[in-house]
Amino acid sequence: MTCQNCVRRVTESLESVPGVTDAQVSLKEGTATVETKGDADFEAMREAVRERGGYTLANEGDAEPALEQEDDQSGDSLYPLLLIVGYIIGTTVLVALATDNWSLMTMMRHFMAGFFIVFSFFKLLDLPGFVNAYFSYDLIARAAPRWGWAYPFVELALGVLYLLNAFPIATNIVTLALMLIGSVGVLKALMEKRRIQCACLGTALNLPMTKVTLIEDLTMAAMAAGMLVMYAAG
Repeated sequence: MTCQNCVRRVTESLESVPGVTDAQVSLKEGTATVETKGDADFEAMREAVRERGGYTLANEGDAEPALEQEDDQSGDSLYPLLLIVGYIIGTTVLVALATDNWSLMTMMRHFMAGFFIVFSFFKLLDLPGFVNAYFSYDLIARAAPRWGWAYPFVELALGVLYLLNAFPIATNIVTLALMLIGSVGVLKALMEKRRIQCACLGTALNLPMTKVTLIEDLTMAAMAAGMLVMYAAG
């Protein structure tokens, strides 16, 4: 388990099993203490937590960890992220086609507007869950916990500013700084081989932290840097 959202999912899954009257789940220990009334089927508990979030449940004393999320790094697990980015790219191209404006600067600005607005939406679907997941790897959120609560609104503001083409220099400087700092936290988590949930789309979608997350941050940083160079040259 990687965050309090995982704890909530496991707890709800266990308590949904007939015969289970209470479940106390520990994020730190990766364990669950279950109280039952009558006979509660352990296999039903195992299946419940597996279906809810891909967690593996084992009896205490077994060789494997008590509660561990399956390491799903497949393309299927990243499908929602890739689909959303594909939609944003497609919308950017359609806007360029409709306006007959194929300026690289304009297309990057529209893409970044869509990226920040859409991604902030998913974070705000479950703000407490996002904060918990974000805290597990972001450097700023670890130093200043309130930053996690503010970040989705900062993303939303950046999206609106990109869409309106307002304060372009300041907007790109802020984006460049945030994306570079964010990529450092992601890189650190990947180098430590920590299996954690990616918070880029909040907790509504159970996405694993992979190299794709790092590429996403670095790409946005590169686009912001490129736009700053274009503004300086123009």
